[in-house]
Amino acid sequence: MGVATPTEFIVDYKRTPFNIGQAIQLEGFKEHEAQPLLQGLTEKVSNPQVVLKEVLGWTNGQPFLTQKLCKLIRNSSSPILTNQEAEWIENLVQESILDNWESQDQPEHLITIRDRILRSEYQPARLLEIYKQVLQQVEVAAVDSPEKRELLLAGLLIKHQGCLKVHNRIYKSIFNSSWIELYL
Repeated sequence: MGVATPTEFIVDYKRTPFNIGQAIQLEGFKEHEAQPLLQGLTEKVSNPQVVLKEVLGWTNGQPFLTQKLCKLIRNSSSPILTNQEAEWIENLVQESILDNWESQDQPEHLITIRDRILRSEYQPARLLEIYKQVLQQVEVAAVDSPEKRELLLAGLLIKHQGCLKVHNRIYKSIFNSSWIELYL
């Protein structure tokens, strides 16, 4: 599995008779689509629906991160008290994902995003400049350009109402302005 644009599959434009590649826009889990994950949470928490909503608040439905966070909750030894779900999950995200993220990124997900951006064939500095604008909540139109497409394919950004925005709170916390300045 991976990401690519339809044109990346065409080797020779002159000899390919069936240039019929079509982009498929994938989106993260919506709350109703994530309901099967409740099965794994019901044994661990008293209010699994609230916990799932908090998880989606951090991941914005990004499938890998949503499942990873649910697994971390399930495997945690500390109880989640009723009405303290938000703080508990925030602490879990901080300790198990954000703190020392490069050493905790197993299986690799965040490192893959980082490497895709920093090793891009498009100028990484240009990608970081665009991402910096989005991070600073400058309205960046989601018009098609190779650099914006690369940020979308990396998963760091999503299209939202014609503009680009950071995909979720976890990405925003890791790939923050300090991280950008480190590589610019």
